[in-house]
Amino acid sequence: MASPSAVPPAFARAVDALRAPAPRPEILLEEIAAPQRLAPFAFAISATVLRSGDEVAGGRLILLHDPAGHEAWHGDIRLVTLVTAELEDDLAGDPMLSAVAWTWLTDALDQHAAAYTAIGGTITQTTSTRFGELAGPAPTADLEVRASWTPTGTDFGAHLQGWCSMLASTAGLPPPGVTALGDRAQRVG
Repeated sequence: MASPSAVPPAFARAVDALRAPAPRPEILLEEIAAPQRLAPFAFAISATVLRSGDEVAGGRLILLHDPAGHEAWHGDIRLVTLVTAELEDDLAGDPMLSAVAWTWLTDALDQHAAAYTAIGGTITQTTSTRFGELAGPAPTADLEVRASWTPTGTDFGAHLQGWCSMLASTAGLPPPGVTALGDRAQRVG
């Protein structure tokens, strides 16, 4: 990584925008060490998503910058994410889940006017059942979203907002301002 005095202004502005607070209290953001071999400049944050006090999803958002540009990126800045979430049993076997999960990302970016190009990724669903010495809890199901895209504008705050919205959808959080019926019943009862 280059010395701090050599940090390109576009990268510094993008980092400042990504250091903004999360848009909702259930999402906790934290700066983490960025991978050093992917690009000359890199910055990363992690997220933990809580629902009713339990961690139900997490992720990383990595900002990469190569001033020389990168042909595969169609630009010189790239955002890369990995998001994992626990699935509810009824969603685990849904054949449409992967397609829906992909729209959680693209719709969230579009909703926040986070302009992008060259988007790509994978959605993976897994179910784990423990046996023998590891037997115990009921089978679990997880969802993993790996994606990357090239921002085409300078509003990196919009990309952070879109990413956080995708995290909220992946974690099954209700839209901001909406209380899930189960949550309200627990508080009232």
